[in-house]
Amino acid sequence: MKNVVITHGSAVTGLGTSLDATWEALNDGRSAIAEVDRFNTDHYLAKVAACVPDLAADATGSRLYPLLDQVLAQLPQLPQETRLFTATTKGAIDLLEQGQRDGREAAQLQASLPVTMTRWVADKLGSADPGQNVNAACASSTQAIARGAALIAHGRANCVVVVCADLVSEFVLSGFSALQALSRLPSRPFDVERSGLTLGEGAAAVVLMDEDTALRHGLPTDIHLCGWGIANDANHITAPARDGCGLILAVEQALTCAGLAADDVAAISAHGTGTVYNDMMELTAFNQLFGDRHLPINSIKGALGHTLGAAGGLEVALALPALRRRSLPPTCGLEQAEPLAGERVKNVPQPFRGDVLLSTNSGFGGVNAALLLQRRDT
Repeated sequence: MKNVVITHGSAVTGLGTSLDATWEALNDGRSAIAEVDRFNTDHYLAKVAACVPDLAADATGSRLYPLLDQVLAQLPQLPQETRLFTATTKGAIDLLEQGQRDGREAAQLQASLPVTMTRWVADKLGSADPGQNVNAACASSTQAIARGAALIAHGRANCVVVVCADLVSEFVLSGFSALQALSRLPSRPFDVERSGLTLGEGAAAVVLMDEDTALRHGLPTDIHLCGWGIANDANHITAPARDGCGLILAVEQALTCAGLAADDVAAISAHGTGTVYNDMMELTAFNQLFGDRHLPINSIKGALGHTLGAAGGLEVALALPALRRRSLPPTCGLEQAEPLAGERVKNVPQPFRGDVLLSTNSGFGGVNAALLLQRRDT
């Protein structure tokens, strides 16, 4: 199998219009969560979210494409044979909302579908590959990255770009509100007083290549995507299995794929939504997988909100500076850690020793996905 490297990562979030800006703001302990002003929140459980500042709609009426424009502008010229994956849960959902309000719902339906976003990205990149969209709830971009890595590892592609994005929309906020999944205040991942998630919006792009291709192009080869795993706990349409069985299986698959042992993992970028059950499920899984090791764990969702289908892609992009600096950003909103977390989750940056970072994401329907990134000095 071929070695898979990550040559580029880009990001646009509520904290910054670039990966570097987002990284710096995260490490400063800043949060993008604020009151929503783009629609009326009076009837919903939460009135806060992490929106990208000054994100205006384009001529189509959607904020999605200006968001994607910003993240794609940060990418280098890609090889013509690059394969494309997109990841989103709702695409241009704001167009469907507008159509419902003005009686043009049927006309706006096609424009709001995720496949329309995929075609737009392919056209924007001038890609010969029409692309595929992965919609696997909040593990969408994690799964897309895993699929891209598998293509490269098995010699079916030399380069893959994964582009992910989701918006803060009234449709999604109302849905999570109806599920009683939102926190009235900014979310507090892994905190004893956590009470729900906070929505966020953002976009990320991750470029994967086989190591030989990256070397020929003079691109960075120090960060390898060495393992991936996907599993479903088949527990409930929204609630995770409390014993973490699905996440445990996904991580075990990733370790086997990478040829690594649990002791090789030096830090964890967790899903960490701030809901009571998700955070406890993850901690339960990590304790079974890694025992009582003092393994640094963080969540970026207390600062960036839960960006749904873009969450895993943003985590992977931010894992690049994390591995290069051997430091996890703080878990914003944390005041008193859940006892099961011990001293492993903190609201300050956490230096770590070692070269392997685990990134995990879970979603509705019982889906779980895990990625292992490894720094290899060249």
